[in-house]
Amino acid sequence: MICPCGSGEKYKKCCELFHKNKKKPKNALILMKSRYSAYAMNKPKYIIKTTHKNNFEWNNPNWEDEVKLFCQSEFKKLEIISFIDGKNEAFVEFKAYIDDFIIHEKSRFLKEDIWLYESGIIF
Repeated sequence: MICPCGSGEKYKKCCELFHKNKKKPKNALILMKSRYSAYAMNKPKYIIKTTHKNNFEWNNPNWEDEVKLFCQSEFKKLEIISFIDGKNEAFVEFKAYIDDFIIHEKSRFLKEDIWLYESGIIF
C-alpha cells in the first residue's frame, strides 16, 4: 500500500515508522504528513500523542472519540502549499481533500523533545 502522505513510498517504509514509534519526524512538515497519514490509516492515538498540550482540544472530554470518528472519513489527497521551518517553531500550509470537502489550513508546530501540532488557522 502506498503511503497516504503523498511521498510515493510504501506505507510500511514511510509513515508507519512514525506511527509505530520506530522513528521521529525530523521536522514539522514530516510530522504534518505523518499526522495526515494517521488520520487516513485510523491511528487516533498518534494524533493525540503528537498534539501539543497548548491545543484547545486537550480540554475536550470527547476529543478521542471525535478523532476516531474523523478517521472514518475518506482521505483522498494531501497538498502542501508552503513550509516555513524554524528551530523550535514551524508552519505548514496545506489542503487536505477529505470526503467531499477541502480543509485549507495553516498549522503551527512547536518543538519540545519532538515536533508537535499546536494550532491551526482554517481558511
